[in-house]
Amino acid sequence: MEKNPTLERLSWLREEISRLKKEKNALIMAHYYQRDEIQEIADFIGDSLALARQAAKTDADIIVMCGVHFMGETAKILSPEKKVLIPDTEAGCSLADSCNPEEFEKFVKEHPDHTVISYVNTSAAVKALTDIVVTSGNARQIVEQLPEDEKIIFGPDKNLGEYINSVTGRKMLLWDGACHVHDRFSLEKIAQMKKEHPGAKVLVHPECRRPLQLIADKVGSTAALLDFAAKDDSKEYIVVTESGILFEMKKKCPEKIFLAAPADDAECQCNECNFMKLNTLEKVYSCLRDEKHEITVDPLIAEKAVRPIERMLAMS
Repeated sequence: MEKNPTLERLSWLREEISRLKKEKNALIMAHYYQRDEIQEIADFIGDSLALARQAAKTDADIIVMCGVHFMGETAKILSPEKKVLIPDTEAGCSLADSCNPEEFEKFVKEHPDHTVISYVNTSAAVKALTDIVVTSGNARQIVEQLPEDEKIIFGPDKNLGEYINSVTGRKMLLWDGACHVHDRFSLEKIAQMKKEHPGAKVLVHPECRRPLQLIADKVGSTAALLDFAAKDDSKEYIVVTESGILFEMKKKCPEKIFLAAPADDAECQCNECNFMKLNTLEKVYSCLRDEKHEITVDPLIAEKAVRPIERMLAMS
């Protein structure tokens, strides 16, 4: 039987990555939105902050952060003594990029009486301008701990901010930013999917637009959507977030059916983050082999950026 060179290469890469991890005391961290083959070889899979916190708990010397650039920065901020690498330096984030630090600083200075809350999906420089960092999973809990009359700036995700406003009754001032993946899901196409799969429950990430949140059976972070699907007794789900999460959903619930929601773009029937998908097994291997693409954060920025993260952890 003729051998498949692609499968042989993948097998070799897995073996080499495993060898290099032991040799260099390294760990592979992968976000839920990474390619399946990267999630398969990861030591830890999770959302951005969970990965950074997990990295800080380990005694690894090297962390390979398979995600996007701000995730590597967050890991470095929480683990300054570790070498943090990313497989592809072009793996940015449209949401983080929608919040330019200089422009955000000007915005903050224009509203000096406001508490600044920033989503974790931001650069280290934006975190350094922030009072409290939040995740999609704990944003509501943290906002509700602040006095009802406290003036708040929330950035950069306007959709998440609008969701938190809707469930808390707050009137936070929202920065006009969004994730290019979550902001382009099609309400009409999802409604059509619901007609074709009437028993399916709709799972929506709060980075999606408000009309999509309103049709959801569950609005939640990646971890919350995973937890809901695992505990819920339905058999079919329409998943309105980056489709990489289907790998973990299918692994945890192999008996259930998970359908990737379509986008507004006629040429794109499902949603994938082109930045997240830049990372490949080949790049993980070369990154670890050569210890290249190291993430560095200016110590002064890191010192300021860690404070709002610590405040979040104290409030969570």
